[in-house]
Amino acid sequence: MSSPLHRLFAPLVRDAFYIIPGVVLAAFGLESFLLPNAFIDGGVTGIALLLAETTKLPLPILLFVISIPFLILGRFVVGRRFAWKTTAAIALLVTLLAAFQFPELTDDKVLVAVFGGFFLGTGIGLSIRGGSVLDGTEILAIYLSRKWGLKISDLIIFINVFIFLAAAYLLSIESALYSMLTYIVASKAMDFVVDGIEEYTGITIISDHSEEIRKTIIEKMGRGVTIFQGKGGYGQKETRQNFDILYTVITRLEIRKLTLAIEEIDPDAFVVMNSINDTRGGMIKRRPLE
Repeated sequence: MSSPLHRLFAPLVRDAFYIIPGVVLAAFGLESFLLPNAFIDGGVTGIALLLAETTKLPLPILLFVISIPFLILGRFVVGRRFAWKTTAAIALLVTLLAAFQFPELTDDKVLVAVFGGFFLGTGIGLSIRGGSVLDGTEILAIYLSRKWGLKISDLIIFINVFIFLAAAYLLSIESALYSMLTYIVASKAMDFVVDGIEEYTGITIISDHSEEIRKTIIEKMGRGVTIFQGKGGYGQKETRQNFDILYTVITRLEIRKLTLAIEEIDPDAFVVMNSINDTRGGMIKRRPLE
């Protein structure tokens, strides 16, 4: 049995394994690419970068001050542990930006947008896997979605639209367009780090050989299967055929293996695949912030 100290510190060490490299990568992306070239990102980071460029105030101070309201909100919206880890992550980021001078690697605008977004998004994604965030707009979006019933992704886009419009007005339209490219790259990098190879896909299978396919999914792939009773809704006959509908959730790396197995059993099987935004319970691993 593990000791109480082990149960207390083991999760913190595991989270730090993600958060610390994430903060370093985010700081590197900001100072080596975005800040020297007057590019911004979305969210709190984008607001801080925009203000740093227009007011000439130090980025670390702006980033810390702007993050304070979101940290307080995160304490009530997500939880105390999340708020403390996020505070530590942002404090480490501010310290790195203030104490270390990362080299400027290029002034090519496309390279700055792509690689600046990549390093920043990867850093934010690693921090999320460690149970914290480096950008408070997600916290605000969660709060507003609970209050207004809107989708979190729509709220984040809505917030960032205003940030990029402000960038177009205060900086230039060209800077705003490159900043939007930075945001897109950062978002994709963050999504891949958070979901990675564990991004899940829901598979619906209709086949005359459903029992054999069910056994294959359970025995060869180690995945659970839900069975629905269905009835065909096509054709001119009054009598519709009854059949079992199989539903399972797998990672995207397992899709090819499953499709080959289904084709071997029943080449005429009807298969529908859907991307899944979130999963919990059962045989599915929990997401980092849950």
